[in-house]
Amino acid sequence: QVQLVESGGGLVQAGASLRLSCAVSGRPFSILTMGWFRQAPGKEREFVAAISRSGLSNGYADSVKGRFIISRDNNKNTVVLLMNSLQPEDTAVYYCAADSDRYYGGTYPTNYAYWGQGTQVTVSS
Repeated sequence: QVQLVESGGGLVQAGASLRLSCAVSGRPFSILTMGWFRQAPGKEREFVAAISRSGLSNGYADSVKGRFIISRDNNKNTVVLLMNSLQPEDTAVYYCAADSDRYYGGTYPTNYAYWGQGTQVTVSS
């Protein structure tokens, strides 16, 4: 079983930056593809960013491309989402996700077997 614990959320003003972290335990981190998703009130969960097992492949939703950066530290068992130029529409609960069966999980939530509890990000205008 894989345990995922997100941290780093909070309340910020538009234009600010936040750094979300996801600490992973329970399986060797290097075999896991990782992703970040978010869910705003009244909306479906949506893809934000993903990174492959090796860290050599990654992908972003169009809405965050150029502003968010996903990275992983296989020595610290951590995946990080650096969020820059935050906007009110980025307000959501952000979830970390993992899967051990794929090299790269991609954009579909169903590709990920393990999920964290989420961390709230609120961006005021």
